[in-house]
Amino acid sequence: MIREAFLQGAAAAADLIGHPSVAAAWNAPSVLPGYRVGGLCGHLARNVVLVEPLLAAPASGARPLPLLDHYTGDDWLDADPQSEEHLAIRERGEKAAADGPGSLAERVSGAVGRLAPAVAAQPADRVVDLPGMWSLTLDDFLLTRLVELTVHCDDLAVSVGEPTPELPAAHYEETIALLSRLAVRRHGPTALLRALSRSERAPATVSAF
Repeated sequence: MIREAFLQGAAAAADLIGHPSVAAAWNAPSVLPGYRVGGLCGHLARNVVLVEPLLAAPASGARPLPLLDHYTGDDWLDADPQSEEHLAIRERGEKAAADGPGSLAERVSGAVGRLAPAVAAQPADRVVDLPGMWSLTLDDFLLTRLVELTVHCDDLAVSVGEPTPELPAAHYEETIALLSRLAVRRHGPTALLRALSRSERAPATVSAF
C-alpha cells in the first residue's frame, strides 16, 4: 500500500514539475516562505531521486528506528525557519534545481520509471540506511517521502496556479494519519481534538511542522 502510494505520489510530482506553468514561474517566489519556485521544485524532486541510490545500497543490517523517532531525532522539525538547518534544506533544493526546469523534470521522470520495478523488487522487511543518520524500514521511509510529496505538491501547485494533484483517498489517509501523530506530539491531543471537533475552542494552529 505505502509503496504503491509513494510511486503514485512520485509520478504526480514528476508531472507537476514538468508542467509549463512551473517553468514559466521558475524564478518567482513560491508560497513556501524562503523558496522560489525553482528551489521548491528541487526540494520536491529530492524526495524522488534520492530514493534510488538508497535502494541500490546494500542494507547494513542495522535495527530500524521507530517511525516517530525519525522526526524527534533530527533538529529541523522544531527549528526556526531561518535556522542553519532550514537554510541548508533550501540550499539543497536550489542545488538540485540548478540546471533548470527541463533538466530537473527529466531527472525526476526518469527516476520514477526506474523506481517502479526497483521498489517492487524489495522484500517486505527491507531496511534502508539513511546516510549520516539512522535506518528505517523501507515502508516507513517511503511514508515519510509520501508526506513530503503530498505536502509540497500542494505548495508547488498553489505557487503556479495549478490544481493540486489528486491521489487516491487511501493515500491521503496515510499522510494525514502521520501528520496527526506529529501534530499530537507537537501540540498535545486536546489541541488536535478541538481543532477537529470544536471550532469555538480550536487553537490557532495544529500544524505538524
